[in-house]
Amino acid sequence: MAKPKFKTVQEVVAAGERLPERYLYTSTGDGEGGQPFNGSLQEMEITSIDLSLLFSSSDVGREEVNKLHSALSTWSVVQVMNHGITETLLDKVYELTKQFFALPTEEKQKYAREIGSSQGYGNDMILSDDQVLDWVDRLYLITSPENQRKLKFWPNIPIGFRETLNEYTMKQQLVVEQFFKALARSLELEDNCFLEMHGKNATMETRFNMYPPCLRPDKVLGLKPHSDGSAFTLLIPDKNVEGLQFLKDGKWYKASIIPHNIMINVGDTMEIMSNGIYKSPVHRVVLNREKERISVATFCNADKDNEIQPVYGLVSEARPRLYKAIKISEKTYFDYYQQGRRPIEAALI
Repeated sequence: MAKPKFKTVQEVVAAGERLPERYLYTSTGDGEGGQPFNGSLQEMEITSIDLSLLFSSSDVGREEVNKLHSALSTWSVVQVMNHGITETLLDKVYELTKQFFALPTEEKQKYAREIGSSQGYGNDMILSDDQVLDWVDRLYLITSPENQRKLKFWPNIPIGFRETLNEYTMKQQLVVEQFFKALARSLELEDNCFLEMHGKNATMETRFNMYPPCLRPDKVLGLKPHSDGSAFTLLIPDKNVEGLQFLKDGKWYKASIIPHNIMINVGDTMEIMSNGIYKSPVHRVVLNREKERISVATFCNADKDNEIQPVYGLVSEARPRLYKAIKISEKTYFDYYQQGRRPIEAALI
């Protein structure tokens, strides 16, 4: 299959070119809260959750589950500690990501995504003529289940990238399973109810993001405002460079960063399964004039053959059903995303 010819953001920066019009927003606010992209924002307090305590039958365990429920009901995002992934491994994933994006263009292009595919290396997917592009280069890989991996897109260089990603994925799988069960407990449901609806052929997809410096951070975005289509998303944010912002009640807040914690935010699938108790937050990435920013996000996506709907036990006369049963489609997600809309709109009753 042919690989598209494209100029990545890194190449635009290296060539010292004038900022292409395709990246520019006409307004410095984006209509949501009306705040400038790079203005001074209040920092949101993201609750730290101790994953190791969530399954304790003690009072401390119950307190931690209540804390999880409160945090997700308020901000829809938490920092998770004692998650079983070593600081060394998290640092290695970050460092190898940085090394990959520092490779010569010709080497990275060996893993260029093919037309019609989201997997591989590239920049923002162009789906419409009037689309404003995100200032980001990325490597996007299905990491689980193993039989869905396309190893031709898994870099051989830097050395150890494949092995490290495999190890990280296996560790993440344990965190994902525990987090699903913890979410069920936080809503007083049976441990496996979300896992079962999510499906045996659910996928994990990891996206390695590079946001190069941008001379006009007041006019360009790293990622446009969106919510994730996943059940939830695990993020290794850049420890040194801020950029992630969340929208709440019409106002943008910057996300705090705690090194070696994994940030987890709710996605559209969980909003539907929880019947709207846990909302999928709208978020964006702003840019830095001098510094590049790197992050690694893993999306926990439902089995595409499974119908997702509010789970039994969360629908009642007091809380009517808010969403119809739908199958989560990658195409639907990207179509809505590029229009600046939320795919969850399609599920609303």
